[in-house]
Amino acid sequence: MKRAGFTMIELIFVIVILGILAAVAIPKLAATRDDAKISKMMTNVSTVISDAGNYYTSQGGTNWKAATTKANNVTNVPLYTDTKGTTSADNTQWAPAAGGTFYLVADPGAATASDCIKITTTDDGNVTVAKGGDTASTVCKEVQKQAKSLIKTYQYGGIGIVR
Repeated sequence: MKRAGFTMIELIFVIVILGILAAVAIPKLAATRDDAKISKMMTNVSTVISDAGNYYTSQGGTNWKAATTKANNVTNVPLYTDTKGTTSADNTQWAPAAGGTFYLVADPGAATASDCIKITTTDDGNVTVAKGGDTASTVCKEVQKQAKSLIKTYQYGGIGIVR
């Protein structure tokens, strides 16, 4: 007579094999999550730079102080006025007189600062993209490394444009 079912040894082997597979797969999943955050942050940096240039051009050469526009009128990228990402910059003026420093944050609302990129506007139409204060987290380190060519001052204003 044939008995249906598994022996205890077979079950133990299956559990051990599943444990080994989980031990291999879980770190890969965590790394994939970080890669996704890095990719998203890099896209956001490029988008903010492009959106700022497009907005500046569409306004006919006005400077940021004269524009007195809100951050959410310039870009849809989530910007923050603090390094922890707890205060959204949506209704904050883009002009320096009203707080022209914004942060791209890796983990909004985290207990510690996770500001990867700092964006500062000047009243002459320039936008400066710089490294943020968080140089410890894996995501921010990689974003700052990959954004090396984007970290500079973008001069949207100029004497060559006259209206």
